[in-house]
Amino acid sequence: MNIQVAVLCDAATDDNGKLNLLGAFDTIYTSQLPAVHPQCSIALRVTFLSGDEGKHRLRLNFVDADGKSIMANFPEIPVEVVLPDDMHFGTRNFVANLQQLKFENPGLYSIDISMDGQPQASIPLLVKHNPPVPKAEA
Repeated sequence: MNIQVAVLCDAATDDNGKLNLLGAFDTIYTSQLPAVHPQCSIALRVTFLSGDEGKHRLRLNFVDADGKSIMANFPEIPVEVVLPDDMHFGTRNFVANLQQLKFENPGLYSIDISMDGQPQASIPLLVKHNPPVPKAEA
């Protein structure tokens, strides 16, 4: 198994095996806390080889800097890999759309990706708090 793409973006779609990405990012700037990001997508493109055939469990875990999950109950994704005899590899796209993602504090977050309980990749996300500057009195 090889993760070709693991990204956080504004939107993503899978169009008959083509992974379409819009607005990949790694930092959110906010003027207030808690911050709520209205919508984003986690997009993965994974290549499986013949030795990867069988049933697997893909897990995404969105965590803060302390490793505490900020998205409770993110479901495991069952993955069954079956390759035709004439195929040396198969590629599959995964898109998870997230709504109203809430960040209580600024800092470093990550989306940890594992397959069958084994870590595979991590997508970093920095939340930066830029409070509004008070207007100077004239």
